[in-house]
Amino acid sequence: MPAWTPPLDSGALHDLLERVRNWQPFDGGALLDDIAAALDDVPPAEGNTAPLAQRLRGHLARLVTIAVASEADQDTTAAQLALQARTLQTEPLPGERRAATAHLRRLGWIANELHDRLTALRCLKEAA
Repeated sequence: MPAWTPPLDSGALHDLLERVRNWQPFDGGALLDDIAAALDDVPPAEGNTAPLAQRLRGHLARLVTIAVASEADQDTTAAQLALQARTLQTEPLPGERRAATAHLRRLGWIANELHDRLTALRCLKEAA
């Protein structure tokens, strides 16, 4: 009988451990708060723009991961929204205030649409 060998080497185990340590569960309330801040009639203060954009990118990444893991990307609408989310989350935040606000609104809109679609497809248990 051959000797047992672990499925992962020490480097891969270390990477896995870091991913587990950095994992955060989906927080629908935080997502909806950030969407509301991005889509509000009054744009966020300049100092809040970059952090909000970063949080929205994180929400989009999590929603796309949920869509792929639950095979929601088999749904045409969900697949289109996931593609738009992937594209948008890689775009840098513009430096000019009006352009940055418009970018935040696009991030918020696509996050809202993808969240709604995943909820309709029953990929998310919570919806507000």
